[in-house]
Amino acid sequence: MKPQIRTPYFEIGTKNYIYGDQVLEYAKAADAAAEKYDIDVLFITPCTEIRRVAENTRHLIVLAPYMDTLRPGRGMADILPEGLKAAGAQGVVVNHCEKPMSVPAVKATIDRARELDFLVFACADTVDEAKALAQLHPDILNPEPSELIGGAGGVSDMAFVREVIEAIKAIDPDIMVEQAAGITSGRQVYDFIMAGSEAAGAASGIINAEDPLAMIDEMIAATRRAADDLKKQRAEMK
Repeated sequence: MKPQIRTPYFEIGTKNYIYGDQVLEYAKAADAAAEKYDIDVLFITPCTEIRRVAENTRHLIVLAPYMDTLRPGRGMADILPEGLKAAGAQGVVVNHCEKPMSVPAVKATIDRARELDFLVFACADTVDEAKALAQLHPDILNPEPSELIGGAGGVSDMAFVREVIEAIKAIDPDIMVEQAAGITSGRQVYDFIMAGSEAAGAASGIINAEDPLAMIDEMIAATRRAADDLKKQRAEMK
């Protein structure tokens, strides 16, 4: 069954910054923070580490960074969707700027993911690309300007955040919208969520931090603060 995600949630991508035992160390830190703050955490890990992360954590939603669309049988070196699921993956990322895909390839991957009840986490570089991918109805859309990925500063213009959320929701209000490019602090996590994003995430902002494990805790704690403040706001509006 496809995982049901509570918003706001937090997402961590390790990419290939780390590997082996270090991936599991980060995953365990994220798992502990997810329990501590009662926040849903998506953990995108290299395919080689999916089984170990899934079997040694209890609160993470583990996603694969990519998959092919082949079916069991021939296809040496391709990434088999059923193999990812058997390893413990609950979803897949499509169209990250470091692994770009054509729109037909994105559609084919989403179709295969739906066969396996996978969560689909789609990435877009621009508002126009986000609109195009929203027509394919992924579960999550992460519109992040590629020039900010892997760097510092994040999206400084909150008008962009609001514009892209509005554009996506106009097409499919059920798509969760996340902001993640260039986030390096818990304060940015909080600000993005309070600006309307349903989640925030980080990769290099965690890996390159002076204390990466402490940064994981800081960012997930910020997600909890935003969730609590949003709840207060809604209560006051009633």
